[in-house]
Amino acid sequence: MNCYETLVIIKPTLTEEEIAKQVELLESNLTEQGAEISATNKMGMRQLAYEIDKNARGYYTIVYHKSPADAIDEVERKLRYNEDILRFFTIKYSNKKELAEFDKQVAACSSKEESSEKAEA
Repeated sequence: MNCYETLVIIKPTLTEEEIAKQVELLESNLTEQGAEISATNKMGMRQLAYEIDKNARGYYTIVYHKSPADAIDEVERKLRYNEDILRFFTIKYSNKKELAEFDKQVAACSSKEESSEKAEA
């Protein structure tokens, strides 16, 4: 199992429920392929560097996961056919320095989730 980071930019025209459904769909596609999701960073709506399909903004989400290498091809194939996804890419963490950064990013996402849950309560 290798460590990966998958960034997905979702269309800004979707409602919050539809965006949540797209993120859930990505996570379920990963788990179907044998991935273990470490953390999800929902970055929110952001300005794009350039317009994509006449959209100047997009909803950014990063999913940190550990998965087999062949699972990435299938997940990216499904993302390619999803019309609600503007862009996506996957980064593989391979050496010790990159793996340490992966763990750091996962810890940062986990602490953000915990603090937001405490704020809601």
